[in-house]
Amino acid sequence: QVQLVESGGGSVQPGASLRLSCAASGPLFGNYGMGWFRQAPGKEREFVAAVDRSGGGTLYADFVKGRFTVTRDGDKNTVYLQMNSPKRDDTAVYYCAAGWMVVPLSAALANYWGKGTLVTVSS
Repeated sequence: QVQLVESGGGSVQPGASLRLSCAASGPLFGNYGMGWFRQAPGKEREFVAAVDRSGGGTLYADFVKGRFTVTRDGDKNTVYLQMNSPKRDDTAVYYCAAGWMVVPLSAALANYWGKGTLVTVSS
């Protein structure tokens, strides 16, 4: 069993920066690929970014490429999402997800989810 707790959400102005964290508890964190998803009001949950078990491989949705960066720290059992130059369309609840031995590129590949953290991009 893995528990995921997101933090770092809040209000941010367009063009500013924000870093989300996802702290994982439970055994074998290194055997999980980790991902970030988001869900805006009235929309379905969508993939944002993911990092493989080693931390050396990352994948991004086209709409965040060049702006967001996903990393993981094995010593701290934590995954981060650095959000640079956020736009109003990035407003959503951001969820952390863990996939056993896979990179969770879709919700179906995730075994565990956090409860989410709200990011509001507004001037």
